[in-house]
Amino acid sequence: MPFNIMTFHWVARRLTREEAKRVLERDRFCCRYCGLDGRASFENALVMGVDFVIPRARRGHKSEQNLVACCRPCNTLKGHHVFKNFDEAKTYVLKRREELRKTWESTETKQRAETA
Repeated sequence: MPFNIMTFHWVARRLTREEAKRVLERDRFCCRYCGLDGRASFENALVMGVDFVIPRARRGHKSEQNLVACCRPCNTLKGHHVFKNFDEAKTYVLKRREELRKTWESTETKQRAETA
C-alpha cells in the first residue's frame, strides 16, 4: 500500500483492470449515479470507469460495497467528498448535475436571445 503524505495514512492501491472489469460487469456497465448506459454507444463506453464511494485518499477500501460503476462526469462532480453511504453520494451528484444543467440552460437561452 502506498503512503499518502498529505493525510499520513496508507492508501488502498488502484484497481487492476480485472478488478475494474468485475465491478463494471456487476453493475452492467451502467453508472450507478446517473444511469448512463456504457453499452449504449462507443462514446458512453469511453467515459465509464469505477468510483470509490469513499475515496482512496479518505481511507476508502477496495471492497465490493465501496466500488461502483461510474461515468467520468459523475466521478468528477463527486470529487473527493466523503459521504456516509452510496445513497448520500448519489443524491449529492444528481443535485449537482441538475444545478449545472439549469445554469447551462439559462446561459444557452441568454446567448440565443442575444444572437436573435
